Amino acid sequence: MKAVVQRVSEASVTIEGQLISDIKQGYMILLGVKQGDTQADADYLIRKIANLRVFEDTEGKMNLGIKDIDGQILSISQFTLLANTKKGNRPSFIEAESPEAANQMYQYFNEGLRKEGLIVKEGQFGADMKVSLINDGPVTIIFDTEHKGA
Repeated sequence: MKAVVQRVSEASVTIEGQLISDIKQGYMILLGVKQGDTQADADYLIRKIANLRVFEDTEGKMNLGIKDIDGQILSISQFTLLANTKKGNRPSFIEAESPEAANQMYQYFNEGLRKEGLIVKEGQFGADMKVSLINDGPVTIIFDTEHKGA
């Protein structure tokens, strides 16, 4: 499972010109679910993201978490994070989980963040979305459960 976490001052998602979700300060997360990913992988990401400290304190150091700043999350499912680009010029997505299983894991991930006390807004799984954000910093952190530590 891969998650791209961007610290944002605002983010939104629209579908066919209609605003679906928007947040102010917080994280915009792109989540890719790989074949074989488990709830334990999602739990790892939930724990890491809920406790990630990348917001500045009064001394300008990245020392605060999303809960400390009352931030929100905009979560977007994005299977293209699992692209294999080793051969040719057209990416292969054979490592991405099936849509049904990926959506279940995406929902599990979002609910897990909510259980951590976070406000989580979502894109629409499988839709052609237009995502807009202002990356604050810029700060972008990539998590990959294939390379997770203890």
